[in-house]
Amino acid sequence: MKITFLGTGTSQGIPMIANNHPVCLSENSKDKRLRSSIMISWDNVNYIIDCGPDFRQQMLRENVQSINGVLFTHEHSDHTAGMDDLRPFCYQMGEVPIYLDKRTLTSLEKRFEYIFTTKNRYPGAPKVAVNLVDDTAFYLDGVEVTPIEVIHGTLPVTCYRFNNIAYLTDVKTISESEKEKLKGVKILIVNALRQEAHPTHFNLEEALEFVAEINPERAYFSHISHRLGFHNEVEKTLPKNVFLAFDGLKIEV
Repeated sequence: MKITFLGTGTSQGIPMIANNHPVCLSENSKDKRLRSSIMISWDNVNYIIDCGPDFRQQMLRENVQSINGVLFTHEHSDHTAGMDDLRPFCYQMGEVPIYLDKRTLTSLEKRFEYIFTTKNRYPGAPKVAVNLVDDTAFYLDGVEVTPIEVIHGTLPVTCYRFNNIAYLTDVKTISESEKEKLKGVKILIVNALRQEAHPTHFNLEEALEFVAEINPERAYFSHISHRLGFHNEVEKTLPKNVFLAFDGLKIEV
């Protein structure tokens, strides 16, 4: 399996509009972060987790020629706003399979009514095949996918484990029963927003404590804001099996 980090930034990306923080002014490419998303690939299969406002740019940068579906974690704009840019893949597939929980679907049906309507449908609108996700494991092209619920402030977020790879975003808390689903994971990807505490996201200290508890072989931090600090400086402070992800990073398992 291969993971491609399509974006590793928080909801406003780095650099942030109208912000002169030193990290926003950095010339290091690893300090420039699009909104968070990954592509997970195996056997010529490509699945996207989250389709944010930078989706078009991410697909072009990585020269992605086909996808097999999109898994959504929750309804916030930085994770869903790129839905209209699924259209080129619809030209290939007819319908793009999407995987999401009922609450997220209800939100997207309101925000992207023209995609989901069956009445007077605009012919150029993307077409999606809806697959509802609950707490039950399911299979995608022979790979078991386990939904994992985390809490983003007060909002439940559906994260995913593919075999021995787990992608968790927008975590502030997670129950003991959901942590059990992470036993034996080899690669853990989780958010580490900034140095200071935040009401709805792990900060760096909390993310490190979580990694130590889950004890994966390797961990990668994503969903990063400029307030975490410079990529190269922060990474020097991390344990030897913990890394800051960056846009375009590819890892194989």
